[in-house]
Amino acid sequence: MIQAQLPVGGVTAMRLTKYEKQVQREIEGWQSGTGSFLFKAINWAMQPMDWVVSRVVSPDLEEQADEAVNQLLSILNDASKWTSDFDGIIEAAARRGVEVESIRELRDEDLEVLDELAREQFSSNAILAAIEGGGTGLGGVFLIAADIPLLFAINLRMIQHIAACYGFMLDDESYRPLILSVFNVASSGSSEAKVDSIREISVAAAAFANDLDYRGRVRGSFRDQNRHLPREIVKNVLGRKLAQTIPIAGAAVGAGINYWFTTECANTAHMLFRALYLERKDRL
Repeated sequence: MIQAQLPVGGVTAMRLTKYEKQVQREIEGWQSGTGSFLFKAINWAMQPMDWVVSRVVSPDLEEQADEAVNQLLSILNDASKWTSDFDGIIEAAARRGVEVESIRELRDEDLEVLDELAREQFSSNAILAAIEGGGTGLGGVFLIAADIPLLFAINLRMIQHIAACYGFMLDDESYRPLILSVFNVASSGSSEAKVDSIREISVAAAAFANDLDYRGRVRGSFRDQNRHLPREIVKNVLGRKLAQTIPIAGAAVGAGINYWFTTECANTAHMLFRALYLERKDRL
């Protein structure tokens, strides 16, 4: 079973293919790492804005932003399933010689092929988010309100598509904890968030392996499941969006922040759903 630290506990060398061993090492490196080069670069570049936000944003305003983000994520997560193209993933698998009739069947296919399917989701969504951010960045503060829902919607849809590439349909509200764990890691990049996300993967793997209904580690309301996530988004995403109000630079900042956030979500989803694939295999 995958614990807070990898390697994937219980998965013996005999059961892993050469490629799966390589993936296992990649997941280990990701979990123990301190974030991608892009994540560090954005953090460094945005330090002046972070300082301004910490001085300008009051606790009351931060609390209001928390509530708004909670409501927004809940609404968009429900809506994103209507815009997902899971048939397109099955067709893409067929072009690679993998003939399946449902997304669920993909979880028993070769991981190397599934990785290729998942990576197709990366660049197209990152570019789409960057174009959207650049366009709304031209409008300064007036279009930031439109930018945030669009950015979250793009990423929620992408997360569902990446999960589907590994055979896991996350289009039901019960899977919110898994989706939120991706947002949490992408927003903060912290070791604590990665540990929590791997624990959530273990719970999901046990359910998938035994054909049981998945329920997240944290029960209760959406807010209970998500109590620490909005602060990270407010700090690392919404706060930095204030830089879009800068004349001329707004478009570049909007495109850059959206590209960064979407890339982080893609990389996080990639690692977590590969881990889910491997641990489910171990539990069969």
